[in-house]
Amino acid sequence: MSRRLPPLNALRAFEAAARHLSFTRAAEELHVTQTAISHQIKALEERLGVQLFRRLPRGLLLTEEAQRYLPPVRAAFDQIAAATDRLSRDRAGILTVSVLPSFAAKWLVPRLGRLRQAHPELELRIIATPRLADFARDEVDVGIRMGRGHYPGLRVERLFGDTLFPVCSPQLLAGPAPLRTPEDLRHHLLLAGDEHPGWAEWLRHAGVEGVEVPRGPLLDDSSLVLQAAIDGQGVALTRASLAAHDLAAGRLIKPFELALPFHLAYYLVAPEATADQPKVKAFRDWLLAEAQASEAQEAQPDAGAG
Repeated sequence: MSRRLPPLNALRAFEAAARHLSFTRAAEELHVTQTAISHQIKALEERLGVQLFRRLPRGLLLTEEAQRYLPPVRAAFDQIAAATDRLSRDRAGILTVSVLPSFAAKWLVPRLGRLRQAHPELELRIIATPRLADFARDEVDVGIRMGRGHYPGLRVERLFGDTLFPVCSPQLLAGPAPLRTPEDLRHHLLLAGDEHPGWAEWLRHAGVEGVEVPRGPLLDDSSLVLQAAIDGQGVALTRASLAAHDLAAGRLIKPFELALPFHLAYYLVAPEATADQPKVKAFRDWLLAEAQASEAQEAQPDAGAG
């Protein structure tokens, strides 16, 4: 059965005029004359058999019929625009990834050069947010999540686990209170972020008592905690995945060997319907290889310890 649809241009004129409550501004938006907008609205009213606008001396007012008609018309245009944008992004090879800000800054972004070398055709768009992505609403292709791996309705692949340990600037090994043993932590600020409950556990395993935690500023993002440690402001308890780049560059050191397993792991998630798209598969294969290499490097004897 053929659909009984009004002319598209008339619907566009109605939606724009209803949004602006002005034929003049609708005409400017659609790059036509005000007369053209008026003719299209009149034709639509004749087609529908209802009046859509009340013409007032100082503007327009939607009729009750128009107020009922506008929401589904606007929703239809929104859906068309979203579908067109998705199609354009798919054809262009743009891959949108939702990821925690700390993981993006400290793990993913330092590796993007290798991704460009492996897949120069892939254009990455990173949304760094602590909020879980709504794949349909946010137009996200894949997500990297830290959790326990239970994500119903999504294809889930484990990337790697993690460990917790203290890190600090090399300058804290000297000075009036050099950091040489875990007992020396009582003389330094213990920087706290989202892992700060782990400080008490780490100190307990290290056999240190009587140290108040946290003793530094509360920072709600792990990358901020690491930056404070790099600047010599204190000692941070961090995850291996986030500290690896700064440890390798010498900006941070591990003053002690003790590391505790972290209770969550990183996972790559994607909707089943799009998980096998070429661009998603290319990113997944690269990411899994990087994750395997990262986990293997973490298992090696630590060259960053002080």
